[in-house]
Amino acid sequence: MKKRYAVGVDVGSTCAKTVVLDEKGEILHRDLRPTGWSSVETAEVIRRDILDEDFLSNLSRVEGEQPEVRCVATGYGRISVPFADKCVTEISCHAKGAVHLFALADLNVIDVGGQDTKLIAIENGSVAEFVMNDKCSAGTGRFLEVMANTLSVSPAGLCEMASRGKETHISSLCTVFAESEVISLIGRGTPREDIAYAVVDSIVQKVKQQSGKLPFGRGALCLTGGLCDFEYFRTMLSRAFKREVITSPDARFAGAVGAALYALSL
Repeated sequence: MKKRYAVGVDVGSTCAKTVVLDEKGEILHRDLRPTGWSSVETAEVIRRDILDEDFLSNLSRVEGEQPEVRCVATGYGRISVPFADKCVTEISCHAKGAVHLFALADLNVIDVGGQDTKLIAIENGSVAEFVMNDKCSAGTGRFLEVMANTLSVSPAGLCEMASRGKETHISSLCTVFAESEVISLIGRGTPREDIAYAVVDSIVQKVKQQSGKLPFGRGALCLTGGLCDFEYFRTMLSRAFKREVITSPDARFAGAVGAALYALSL
């Protein structure tokens, strides 16, 4: 009997995530790369690396026959993945991936992406409600990147500095005006650690404000997306929500995991 593998491709605004699952839903392979200016070209590179030249080709040689492979694409660039057998919405894939990664049927997901933030309430393993932020990039990974560039540090470096800063606030929720505020703070000699604190706090408060549109359910509060790797950001979210926010080493791949799980059922 042929081996079956599932590929999930999540083409986000900043990064493209790919996951390969076996028949049992175990993660065999992860790939993270910048989406770049063309999601079509990025999808083609993923196709060559995963389907043609690299992981699955090696598996087929070991097993002596070509395995059966199904692929589902998600994310804002999902229509740019021509080799996908199906496209599924981001909300559905992030929810399914989070349920799988956290092994919980009732949970609430905060997914901070490059250009948007998704809040998803999940009950009995299915999406109950969700909200997404408006088109302003405040409260997203892109906002953090812009502010980190202004301070001449990496996003990880900004979060590390913020953990040593004193309470300082940025009043504007617009990225352009917030950057002007940061430049003004720099001009006044405000320590970079304090400015970094203000940047992280601004994102957290934007997420907290957004959550007012979606009362979270009884389940755990889980962080996915690119900022889940920054422990200080998770800590600040926990303080803001007055409850522990948990994450997972693979939480950044939640959308791709969900897409691969859908692929398993094709």
